[in-house]
Amino acid sequence: MTLVAPGSLLPPSLQGWPVTVSHDLDAVLDRLDVCYLLRLQTERGAGSHLPSLREYTASFGLTARRAARLPAGALVMHPGPMNRGVEIAADVADLPRALVLRQVANGVAVRMAVLYLLLGADAGAARLQAAGG
Repeated sequence: MTLVAPGSLLPPSLQGWPVTVSHDLDAVLDRLDVCYLLRLQTERGAGSHLPSLREYTASFGLTARRAARLPAGALVMHPGPMNRGVEIAADVADLPRALVLRQVANGVAVRMAVLYLLLGADAGAARLQAAGG
């Protein structure tokens, strides 16, 4: 796994993490199986760690030109919500290889299942067992 980001957005230490780090997206594009992008959370101050959103996009945004350099079977993923035009270009988000909408839909189902198991499954099972079911 390779993390690609400006140094200002990486944790202070990655010691013990089984990753390599790059500050150059273009240098790793041709080796990716999955390009998993994360939303730049400007509301949490991420934008204050960058010279500008334009510069971030120029260096780290998945543009159509960069997406064309991905290997044939490489997938594009993003957990949403997306900042179209910042971390991912709108036309790239709509490519067949972009699994963003499926990923978001599956994420909702997974979170619902986890919440059900954490909050309701045991109570429901106990009621069934008490009723002789």
